[in-house]
Amino acid sequence: MEPLTVEGTLDSLSDIAKYVLAAAATANLDKKTSYKLRLAVDEIATNIIVHGYEEAGREGIVICQAILTDDSLTITLEDTGEFYDPTKQALPDDMDLPMEQRKIGGLGVYLTIQGVDKFTYERVGNKNRNIFVVNRISSTTAETLPSSSSK
Repeated sequence: MEPLTVEGTLDSLSDIAKYVLAAAATANLDKKTSYKLRLAVDEIATNIIVHGYEEAGREGIVICQAILTDDSLTITLEDTGEFYDPTKQALPDDMDLPMEQRKIGGLGVYLTIQGVDKFTYERVGNKNRNIFVVNRISSTTAETLPSSSSK
């Protein structure tokens, strides 16, 4: 798929979501996997826009790229916002507590990591690069999976 380049504003989130869902459909991902991927990308894109651009008083773009192989769908987000490596953020250690007792922060990155098969971050020059990978089930694998039956 051709890359999608959007302004680093909250108005661009819907275009990013549509792009990710189109890539997921092209990859024949199921609805649950597609949703989790869209949620993961949306969380990081929101952080890029809010923290990397708006709060930092910067303007810029977000480039979203989908790469499809036989085995996986990879979505890459690139931006020139403030340096931020989400993989270095501590994951919440209070997930077993009721919502009202949890600390604020970290849940979005946790959801991102849980929502995809692999999530990595790279700093390339002056760009942040967030990489989301979802494994695909090939048609031959899908055919060999047992079907669920009701008892």
